[in-house]
Amino acid sequence: MRVDLFDFDLPPERIALRPVSPRDAAKMLVVDGAAPFADRQVRDLPDLLRAGDVLVFNDTRVIPAQLEGERIREGASGAAIGATLHKRLDARRWQAFVRNAKRLREGDTIQFPDGVSVTAEARAEDGSWTLAFAGDEPVEELLARAGAMPLPPYIAQRRAADERDAQDYQTLFADKAGAVAAPTAALHFTPELVERLDAAGIVRETLTLHVGAGTFLPVKADDTAQHKMHAEWGEITAEAAARLNAARAEGRRVIAVGTTSLRLLESAADQDHTIQPFAGDTDIFITPGYEFRAVDGLMTNFHLPKSTLMMLVSALMGRERMMEAYAHAIAHEYRFYSYGDSSLLLPPR
Repeated sequence: MRVDLFDFDLPPERIALRPVSPRDAAKMLVVDGAAPFADRQVRDLPDLLRAGDVLVFNDTRVIPAQLEGERIREGASGAAIGATLHKRLDARRWQAFVRNAKRLREGDTIQFPDGVSVTAEARAEDGSWTLAFAGDEPVEELLARAGAMPLPPYIAQRRAADERDAQDYQTLFADKAGAVAAPTAALHFTPELVERLDAAGIVRETLTLHVGAGTFLPVKADDTAQHKMHAEWGEITAEAAARLNAARAEGRRVIAVGTTSLRLLESAADQDHTIQPFAGDTDIFITPGYEFRAVDGLMTNFHLPKSTLMMLVSALMGRERMMEAYAHAIAHEYRFYSYGDSSLLLPPR
């Protein structure tokens, strides 16, 4: 399928650089089957769902995965190197996307602030590098000292990360450290909204998908068949899978909060539409024509043109329907991307 079919013009002023406050005051575009679009707010969610519906959240926690340092090589002058960690390989090694990578060779040392250093071990086919952290101190502690919150490039290009982002770029459900990008659909939830959802009989489940930096990479291929997804690690416990399957068997809807939750649920679902326990990597790439096996709806922010996530929502709702929805959102001044507004997508059943 041609990638340019998922392109659209987005005015730069529609890109949100900060979240609204309170978080649940964000707009939410409801796309319910073929019904007319409805302009609501996230805080209306308890009125838009049914008692017994299950919202599935990603409980990953964003780590300070952005590092700025200097290449150290005997007999050569230094070179500025930036690294964005992408995926943990083991206790001390991470796959990372590197800025100024042409100045890097296997065996080079990169010195980061506060005594943190890594060895550049190997370059992968996709251009990423394996970085091995020196010493015995836990990598989490090293990152806390030397790392910064890895804001998406469309925000980082317009302003630097600051102390506000340390809180703004974590969800209410953030628990298990390992992501380098937030599961942004859940950024809209507040304790007050969760309390109202509970009172309305809306059920909550959690899973874990450690979102990698690959989520921000553009699709460079002309055809979706030529695009390769980066793998991310996720987990659905046996207990959570059993509860989700029971809900669907009872006719209750499973609604993913965010594309990360949806991608992991679909990765874990078998041919019989049963969600299996899952612990491992997934590189699932969902495009129009995909048969959904695990979800009945999706709450998600507004995505980049020609992105894999634009393809995913088009697979769920239909490409033409999503293009109409995005045109409506732009015309009605919705805010886009990570800190932007939300949508509730409910395909016909």
